[in-house]
Amino acid sequence: MGMHVDTSCINCDRATGGPEQKYCPNCGQPTPAHRIDWHFLGHELEHSVLHMDRGILYSLKQLMLQPGRLLRDYIEGRRGNQVKPLLLITMMAAAVVLLNRLITGGSMMDTGASEAMATAQAVPAEVLRVMAAYRTVGAWIDSHFAAFTLMLLPIEALVFWQVFRRYSQLNYPEWLVMITLLTVQTFVIWSVLVLLHRWLPHAQLMAALLGMIYAAVSLVQFFQDRAVWSTIWRTAVSLALFSLISSFAVMAAALVVMRVG
Repeated sequence: MGMHVDTSCINCDRATGGPEQKYCPNCGQPTPAHRIDWHFLGHELEHSVLHMDRGILYSLKQLMLQPGRLLRDYIEGRRGNQVKPLLLITMMAAAVVLLNRLITGGSMMDTGASEAMATAQAVPAEVLRVMAAYRTVGAWIDSHFAAFTLMLLPIEALVFWQVFRRYSQLNYPEWLVMITLLTVQTFVIWSVLVLLHRWLPHAQLMAALLGMIYAAVSLVQFFQDRAVWSTIWRTAVSLALFSLISSFAVMAAALVVMRVG
């Protein structure tokens, strides 16, 4: 089987302008359609992942080196070279989980304190039940880390939207996109720190702290026409509120596990 060389689009049958036309003007289907072979797969990899002016690496590079500009471009509509935020966060969540399991062999949640209490002497039975419930919740998060991350994004976006509501004209869906991209930043930092696990054993805690700092820097760049400290304190309040809400959510899940158990 070779490439499709007809003068019509193989996807919608619209007439095309010949072999020099790369895409169908009606549906966007590449024309002509090439057979899937090693050359095709290599081209797709280079185009969607390794391309320096578009694709995954380009978006990640811009997000880490020029976060304010990328956020502004995406909100204002200049998105042609950017990978969709949902794809980015799903891929980076998977990368963090994979690296964490291969390199540290540990949990995605820091359960060291609960494990230490579980092995301590004279710990009340009720405390042991609570610690066991937390470990059960932690195991679920480990197994469904990407889903857990996506579940928290709307909550975090809602917090930022409310705290910044009188500060900017961004609506809730725009904040949802912003928070998704800021979370990708934290996952990139976390991935790097996991690679340095031998020298930096508390990668999760450090990634969370650095991610908060990076988020503040990114929003300062985004709100470049506003006072720096005004943006920073709003970011700090938003992150603190979200941390409390997410902690209460995990606590509530642990209580539910205790009752069911």
